[in-house]
Amino acid sequence: MSGICDGRVVIVTGAGRGIGRTHALEFARQGARVVVNDVGGGDESPANDVVAEIKALGAEAVANNDDISTWAGAENLVKTAVTEFGKLDVLVNNAGIIRDRSLVKMTEDEWDSVIRVHLKGTFAPSHFAALYWKEISAAGKPADARIINTTSASGLYGNQGQTNYGSAKAGIASFTITAAMELKKFGVTVNAIAPGALTRMTAPLGMDKLAEKAAAKGFDFTDPANIAPLVVWLASAESKDISGRVFEIFGGRINVCDGWRQGAKIDKNARWDVSELNDVIHSLLAKS
Repeated sequence: MSGICDGRVVIVTGAGRGIGRTHALEFARQGARVVVNDVGGGDESPANDVVAEIKALGAEAVANNDDISTWAGAENLVKTAVTEFGKLDVLVNNAGIIRDRSLVKMTEDEWDSVIRVHLKGTFAPSHFAALYWKEISAAGKPADARIINTTSASGLYGNQGQTNYGSAKAGIASFTITAAMELKKFGVTVNAIAPGALTRMTAPLGMDKLAEKAAAKGFDFTDPANIAPLVVWLASAESKDISGRVFEIFGGRINVCDGWRQGAKIDKNARWDVSELNDVIHSLLAKS
């Protein structure tokens, strides 16, 4: 098969189901060789099933069941791509879980597990992929590589019951911006998407009801497959001039997220007295 990612080797984490699965399939349609990673809760069948779907399309893929939120698992994931296909061009960090709970009811494990899977599960594979691309660059050939992370509207705008998930996703957005600065010299771009789609994670949040309404109108804007074209394009050679950006995508809508930026300001050129700040802060907020 040939397409916009012809010849590229791609890792997709959390690719056994949902959004990750549609990423992996679209990469295959566009000519990529795919490492389908999914820990599967100890069940290897989700990753294996996607590999079978890809091979049925006439493309190449291998399954990987490493826990990418562990150091050893992330390292082995990158090694799998290089060993099986001879190189690595693209890393899509997609794996995630939710453990929704209000702040006052959330347990330590619910906090730690979400931060570990999302935030460390983005950092660790990116670390080992970056090391690989650094070595390529040191040998005299920039990598022309891509990291595509997955943040969320919860991390960008907030959402009740998701202090753990929102914190992890906000961290991923910030990670994206900083990693883009650091890896530019190695020929690597780093971007992120904030997707909206019907998955096992979003169905309990009411996305299943939206899907029913969408189906009646002809275009299912909740279909996870709507996300894949943007991810595949960001992984291609055509996106080489874009890095450090976050794109929100839901159905057919794509928007650029500008993130934190300075708003209204005032400078006294001296230390503030506490008694002055009530009027000052309210004035600044009124201008924002």
